[in-house]
Amino acid sequence: MTNFLETEDGERLAYKHHMGHAETPTFIWCGGLKSDMEGSKAVHLHNWAKARDVNYIRFDYFGHGVSSGEFTDGTVTRWADDVGRVIDALTSSDVILVGSSMGGWASLLTAVSHPRVTALILINPAPDFTEKMIWAGWDDARREMLVTDGVVYEPSDYGDPYAYSKVLIEDGRARQMLDAPIKFDGPIRILQGEQDSVVPWEYSQKIIDVVTSKDVRYTLVKGGDHSLSRPQDLKLLTQTADEFITQS
Repeated sequence: MTNFLETEDGERLAYKHHMGHAETPTFIWCGGLKSDMEGSKAVHLHNWAKARDVNYIRFDYFGHGVSSGEFTDGTVTRWADDVGRVIDALTSSDVILVGSSMGGWASLLTAVSHPRVTALILINPAPDFTEKMIWAGWDDARREMLVTDGVVYEPSDYGDPYAYSKVLIEDGRARQMLDAPIKFDGPIRILQGEQDSVVPWEYSQKIIDVVTSKDVRYTLVKGGDHSLSRPQDLKLLTQTADEFITQS
């Protein structure tokens, strides 16, 4: 069943959850740009949580899925704040964020500001992607288009074109993380597709150099792409999540 969380500004965040054993941490799925909570990894983790009787939440950011709001009004700050809203409203104990692509950036932003985030599982994480990947890769024509039209559309291998708005690019520029220490000391597990054409492994590996955690494991998945949704990839994801249940 889909539930809705009312936010302080009158928006509605859609979510689904499994209320597991009270002593387990809550795993929260933080999806990628333009993805929703019905993606294969989000649903696979939900089924895993039911089987393990673990607390689990998957949700749609503002402007995503069946949540309210226009996608082009969204920013990384807004989406990271949505993660915090879910934590504050729907959980009361330790939280483990599972962030995919842009959701990895939102997870890192939340982890450094929210004390109940104790661990991170990051899948092809893309912090700073709006500046260091999108803006850096644009020619002058696209940059001028952003100024004049307020949005630039780019093709996507995962459905409709991506709409990169001026507010998204400007906000992302202000929320960059890879140029200074990321102050999070909990365990971090990074799962990265070797053949990811969206977020190359050389890019996500930069997180290792700047995060303060001493417990970081980086797994390069042979043959894996950006979605990491093959059966063996999904198995690796739940095996990684199982580690934190065993530890708890």
